[in-house]
Amino acid sequence: MPNVAETFLLSRFARFAAAALLVFAALALWQETYAAAITSLICAAMIWTRYRAGFARHGTLLLASARVFSLLFLAALTPAILVNAPGLSQWSYVYPLALFALWPLGWAALLVLPYLALVITAGLDPALGPDRHQFVACALLAILLSALFVFLREYKSRQLAPLRRTDELTQAASRDYLSADLHKEIQRSEREGIEMAVLLIGLDIHKGDPLPDDDVRAILPRIGRYLHSQLRDFDSYYRVADLQFLAILPGINTSEATRRAEVLRQGLGSLLTSHDLNLTVSAGVAGLNIGDDAESLQQSAGRALQRAQQQGGNRTQSFSAWSGAEGGSPSGMEASSHD
Repeated sequence: MPNVAETFLLSRFARFAAAALLVFAALALWQETYAAAITSLICAAMIWTRYRAGFARHGTLLLASARVFSLLFLAALTPAILVNAPGLSQWSYVYPLALFALWPLGWAALLVLPYLALVITAGLDPALGPDRHQFVACALLAILLSALFVFLREYKSRQLAPLRRTDELTQAASRDYLSADLHKEIQRSEREGIEMAVLLIGLDIHKGDPLPDDDVRAILPRIGRYLHSQLRDFDSYYRVADLQFLAILPGINTSEATRRAEVLRQGLGSLLTSHDLNLTVSAGVAGLNIGDDAESLQQSAGRALQRAQQQGGNRTQSFSAWSGAEGGSPSGMEASSHD
């Protein structure tokens, strides 16, 4: 699921940051600065769970855990903010920047409000002495720098949006461009009187089966490279879901597209086997017919893939509009599956 954290907090950064914080926590324990050690561990847990929530199967639970760790992070900093406890002052300046780096704008703003309230409370407490003014000024400056970071990030994101046509993980074209590209290809096929087909290929994940998240995520770039190497130069393919890819095949009919889909399916199956992944692949194929548009053609390919997976997976299935299919019933599927 694309979000701010996935674009900013890359895998290598998350691992490096978490490892560095764990080392810092160990050093803090060795020096008997327990508050700094606890804060380091909480920050490491917040970064790691927030990163993992972007693609793990139990992402909702990890996302909730990351929010809890964000609040625990603030709780650990509260003594440094309210009573000027030693050893944590620098952490309090990092907190707002970390929030805006890890979270979308709405959640970051919500989580930074308690921090701002604590800073204002500390600024009104005369018992903290003249140092409280310097602390409040630095804390407000940290929030201002965080706001500037958010502005630059959003500005860059909007400037680059028209150029972002590929999925970073698989190098497939972005799903955002699928409907427009498919509509143009349909118009060209109808104008020139040539055939075309689409194929939807996906990994078979049966209900109740455990999904090896790390292994699948690691293999996705190889799947993207394999599709790129096997498709023609003028074919285009898109990542339409976590484990599904759709390819537009101009100039060929349903039968030829089904044969190509079967070759791709078997090749991907061998690729998964070579990486010790006990997963199979299915494919659904739909050819362009009179009256089809981008939406109906995608739906036909989706029904064919669904039918293939309902039959046990590990097969290719084509969809026929001439059989009087209504809503993807079995009668609308050509007898062209391959076990």
